[in-house]
Amino acid sequence: MSMPRVLLVVPTLGRRPALLERTLGSIVAQSAPADLRVVGPDDLGLRSMVEGFGAVWLPDPGSQTAAINLGLSELAPHHEYVNWLNDDDLLEPGSLAATTAALDAKPQATVAYGACRYIDETGQELWISRAGPWATRILSWGPDLIPQPGMLIRRRAWEQVGGVDESYRFAFDLDLLLKLKRIGPLIDVGQVVSSFLWHADSLTVGDRTTNLTESERAKRASLSPTARRLAWMWEGPVRIATRLAAGEVNRRAARVRSREPRAS
Repeated sequence: MSMPRVLLVVPTLGRRPALLERTLGSIVAQSAPADLRVVGPDDLGLRSMVEGFGAVWLPDPGSQTAAINLGLSELAPHHEYVNWLNDDDLLEPGSLAATTAALDAKPQATVAYGACRYIDETGQELWISRAGPWATRILSWGPDLIPQPGMLIRRRAWEQVGGVDESYRFAFDLDLLLKLKRIGPLIDVGQVVSSFLWHADSLTVGDRTTNLTESERAKRASLSPTARRLAWMWEGPVRIATRLAAGEVNRRAARVRSREPRAS
C-alpha cells in the first residue's frame, strides 16, 4: 500500500469536539488518503477521539499560525502536498483527488484550489464562493476570493516560502498565497472542494476590521514600491465590497434561521 502523499493539519482549541469529529471524518472519507496532525490543548478525551481517526496529536504551541507550522514540520519524504483545515470546516467528497490531480498535471503550479460552500451550523447551504481563475488575477489588490479550506499546496513551494507568517492573526493565508503566487501559478480545479462553517464566533467573521487591516498589509508587501504608493485608491472600495459580501452571507444565514421550525 502506497504512503499518503498529502499531509493535513487541523489546529483546534478543543471547544467544539462534535465539529472537530465531523471535520476529521470528512478527511478520512477522501478517496485520496492523507496523513493527519491535530494540534490542540492537553485533553485526554479529545486526544483519544482524534487518535481514533488515525491522526497524530501534537501539543498546542499557543496560536493558530504556530500550530499550522508545527503540524507541517512533521513532513516525511512521501509527503508531496500540504494544507490545514480549521476544526469546523469540511472537505467535500473527491476534494483531495481533484486537487492532487491538478497539481500532478501542472508541476509548475504551487497551489490548487476550488470553490467553497458556505454553510450554517445546521449544514444548510448559504452561498458558494466560486470566483474561479479570476481569483488569482485580483489577489494582489482586490478581495481574497481563493477559499483556503480545500486548497492544496505543493510541498516544495511551502518550504520555499517558509510556511505561514506567525506575525499575522487573520490574513496569514492571504500573505501565504501572495508569496506562493510569486513562485508559481495558482490553479482552479473547477469544482466545490470544501465547506466553510459561517457562525458568530468564526475568527474572520468576528473581527472583520482587523482582518481587513492585515489583508492590506499583506497586499502592500507584495506590491512594487510604485504600486504601494497608489494602494489607497483601491483599498477603500475593496473594504466596502468585502463588508457587503459578509453582510449578504449574514442575511442569508438569518433567513435560513427564520425558516427553521421552532421547538414547541
